[in-house]
Amino acid sequence: MRRPPLLLTLALLAPLARAALPTPDPDDGGLTLPPGFRAVVFADNLVVNRLAAGQRNDLRFLAVAANGDVYAKTKRGPLLALRDTDGDGRADLVREFGGGGGTGLMLHGNWLYHSTDREVLRYRYTPGELVPSGEPEAIVVDLPNQRSHESKTFFFDDAGALFVETGSPSNSYGGANDRRRGARGSDATDFLRLHGGFWRFDPDRPNQRQSDGRHYSTGHRHVVAAAWNPAARAAFIVMHGRDNLHDVAPEHYSEADNAELPAEEFHQLREGLDLGWPYTYYDPVRRARMVAPEFGGDGRRRAEPGRYPDPLVAFPAHWAPLQMAAYTGTQFPARYRGGLFVAFHGSWNRAPLPQRGYNVCFIPFVAGRPTGGYEVFADGFAGRASIASPREARYRPGGVAVGPDGSLYVGDTRSGRIWRIFYTGEAAAVPAAGTAAPAGGTEPVRPIRHPEGRGLYTQVCASCHMPDGGGVPGLQPSLLDSPVARGEADTLVRVILHGPAAVLPADRPRFANVMPPYSALFEDAQVAALANYLRELAGGDGAAVTPERVAALRAAP
Repeated sequence: MRRPPLLLTLALLAPLARAALPTPDPDDGGLTLPPGFRAVVFADNLVVNRLAAGQRNDLRFLAVAANGDVYAKTKRGPLLALRDTDGDGRADLVREFGGGGGTGLMLHGNWLYHSTDREVLRYRYTPGELVPSGEPEAIVVDLPNQRSHESKTFFFDDAGALFVETGSPSNSYGGANDRRRGARGSDATDFLRLHGGFWRFDPDRPNQRQSDGRHYSTGHRHVVAAAWNPAARAAFIVMHGRDNLHDVAPEHYSEADNAELPAEEFHQLREGLDLGWPYTYYDPVRRARMVAPEFGGDGRRRAEPGRYPDPLVAFPAHWAPLQMAAYTGTQFPARYRGGLFVAFHGSWNRAPLPQRGYNVCFIPFVAGRPTGGYEVFADGFAGRASIASPREARYRPGGVAVGPDGSLYVGDTRSGRIWRIFYTGEAAAVPAAGTAAPAGGTEPVRPIRHPEGRGLYTQVCASCHMPDGGGVPGLQPSLLDSPVARGEADTLVRVILHGPAAVLPADRPRFANVMPPYSALFEDAQVAALANYLRELAGGDGAAVTPERVAALRAAP
């Protein structure tokens, strides 16, 4: 007698539900993670080297099936299917199938969807079948296949509609001199009818063309990071900001402006959304939308108020957002549930300043809405504190996906490594007091008195104030000699809870980036731990802040 499909599915999932978390790698696969999180290298060296000299076949997006099988895209080659057959947390079965290259990849319903640079295809997915046995079916075809910003990101909303983005093969529509000095923009109305937006399609109708879709949004330079967030019942995107401000208009922009401007913009995707490209960009220092130099901007001229939306989060310039995933699991602590993870590929054009952004960030949501901030969740991909070129980076994050047990999978585009990150609650290792001096040095390793606070700082604060607490001139203050961190503990706690704007005097020194309140995100014990570490970092002393004191200050009017 044939077993019903539902029972077959439950049988396939049962071993996964019973499986314990794997033994983490001693060094967490080279990653820096928040306290309590560990990692194992799920697979490595997956880049398929069958291309002409000088070409790369980077690993792109990831998807994870309900039984734990992992699927990965390669930029110019086949899809990969990976399975951990013995439950040790590492893939021991890898199969190639299909082709066409591209970026997008997603399991939806009974189908495995993927996108090349010109189409969206799908394979029938049978639970338990590692490699699809059928042929791919074309859902959307003949999309513009430009030479830059060609990736076709897609996602599905809660009604099952398919949304596909077509990027803009230009920096800022600057004509023949685009990206070079003196570039001049022109009317992009006709251009934006085919580029720089999302189109909505029927996911079950084969061989649709762009003209069959509904033009949903416009004014994008390019969006690769896009996801539906069930907790918010809305879609969110991160747009790649433009480049070359100094190169186009050196009379108005410095090399530092080239490195620090503009933002990578995080928005909620709504029908009719216009993000203002190519006419504008968002300046994270001025916290304002500015007119692009190709259209008469001079670094000070602001866009027409209210015409284009400000981002919900302004990520640092040139970090290059790739895949984004909603955290729908329950393995991680409650504060992560309903938030979004974004894999940032890292910059290539911040010279002469160091390159940055090789990380995975977390965007917290509370009651279905983003809080306005972000945290660096996973770091260490670059392999060193400062790099001058992306060629120096050991790894570059590209894919991120949530597994059925709530683990987070992260993929690397350089060598094809995939990590599985999970929560164990284990405390981070801390150097013991009185340890010997490191090799080649004379000073003993300084013990960290507040390791939990240091972990929270690395997770939440280091992306702005820098890992060493030194800050960034004009953007974020240094914490090493901060009078707030060194001063009265109650003031520091209130700043963490309510934000500096609500606590500190109006005539305080101002910085371009504004710290949000964290009262909705941190429990009392976490606030106390962070405050104690900040006081340690700034060289302060005095009695330790207690969770009870934080609770009293939280309750105070």
